[in-house]
Amino acid sequence: MTYLAAQTPPAMTEVCRWVLDSSAQLKVLRASLHEALTGKVLPEGAVLDEIPEKVVLVATELATNALRHGLPPTIVRLGRAGDTFVLDVVDHAPEAVPQVDEDRGLGRGGLGLQLARRFSLDMGWYLEDDTKHVWAEFPVRADL
Repeated sequence: MTYLAAQTPPAMTEVCRWVLDSSAQLKVLRASLHEALTGKVLPEGAVLDEIPEKVVLVATELATNALRHGLPPTIVRLGRAGDTFVLDVVDHAPEAVPQVDEDRGLGRGGLGLQLARRFSLDMGWYLEDDTKHVWAEFPVRADL
């Protein structure tokens, strides 16, 4: 296992924010995040080859981790920093340092941070007061 890099994200302007208390709210997060990114509702069975769908997938994975390993509420923020989107997921368990299990196989769970590293330009984590932030940065598509 390796630890996720401790670093702050680029300065961003917040576009949207979601507050989650349970995993039942993840479906609403996915749909409204996709709409915030594209202005369109998330299509059923969307292919994950486009930036908005990758951001939605990573947001879901990071929010699931925060809900599972942190204390509520989980806060998901979408921001814009120049030509990138910044996804920032906040939980209230600052003592739980994010770890990437690079040897874990498919179907064994725990792939959220691996997917986030694969799909994002950069990612990291930092502490602020009594919260932990895990963030990922994505390019903004030219048509968004």
